Amino acid sequence: MVFSVKRLAAACAAAALIAALAGCGGGQKEAPAAGGGASGKIMIYTSIYPDIIDMVKPIIKKALPGLEVDWFQAGTEKVIAKMAGEMEAKKIAADALMVADPSYYYTLKDQKMLLNYASPAAKDVAIEKDKDGAWTPVRISNMIIAYNTSKLKAEDAPKTWKDLTDPKWKGKIAMPNPLMSGTAFVAAAALSEKYGWEYFDKLKANGLRVEEGNSAIQNKLLTGEYLAVMILEENILKMIETKKEPVKVVYPEDGVVVVPSPIGIMAASKNPAGAKAAVDWWLSKAGQETVVTGWMHSVREDVKPPNGAPALKTFYGKAVKTDWIKFSKEKEKYKEEFRTRVIEK
Repeated sequence: MVFSVKRLAAACAAAALIAALAGCGGGQKEAPAAGGGASGKIMIYTSIYPDIIDMVKPIIKKALPGLEVDWFQAGTEKVIAKMAGEMEAKKIAADALMVADPSYYYTLKDQKMLLNYASPAAKDVAIEKDKDGAWTPVRISNMIIAYNTSKLKAEDAPKTWKDLTDPKWKGKIAMPNPLMSGTAFVAAAALSEKYGWEYFDKLKANGLRVEEGNSAIQNKLLTGEYLAVMILEENILKMIETKKEPVKVVYPEDGVVVVPSPIGIMAASKNPAGAKAAVDWWLSKAGQETVVTGWMHSVREDVKPPNGAPALKTFYGKAVKTDWIKFSKEKEKYKEEFRTRVIEK
């Protein structure tokens, strides 16, 4: 996969995006996103952080003025639990779904819960997508290692996932809970496949702490309670850019855990035309530039990386392998293994 290495300065990119959406010129103006005539109301269930949703709302409203978009936001596992309840009751309120566990979309497709839709913009998506259009990657989040630069020198920071088992980190390492976080689930499943569950046994013996989510971990990284953590890249990039916090990303030499989070339309959608318009916008260049301003990577080659991050191509080829079908079919097995070996031990 080839991604552009050309990058623009952060302020100029944000200004160009706003100008393009407003049709005012002065930047790299693109054609209006498809779906501008969509109308009615849709509901999107997502695990994207609330502040990112707040940032997106006026932009998507300007792109799709006739469409009212409501949101339900929660961690991936809470969204999945809500979906399970609604499917059981046959009262699905979501028109579109954007959560961070790609394996869940395989499950939904097997259950015929997703509407096949080949968005015209999907041709520009540079990574694997469902051949029937049941789901398409819409943002890329990465699980990485991070450390506090005021507590640790760069040369002393861990360089690989295995480094976290070194006794010098005993009691000072943490990760989000795979039972609560979709990206943490992917990380646990992928690393258990790469190194075996014995890897997590060693982390536990080294004092690994498990927090509910990434936000709790970033706060304790700042206080020095943790020295090195497994966390989402976007959390650390945001801390660096918006608050100038003393934290830094390590892209593990033994592979970043790359999580290409999809978007899909529910087969039960009451407004499939509106949901399709939203999918088209998210996959358009304007939509993807908005994704990047949320410190996530784009699925398109013509959109720059988030501020402070290297191009995806610099680490994608060495990413930890992910078997989404296996993760889908054996999800509860992975969770139970983590629960007994790490959380309850």
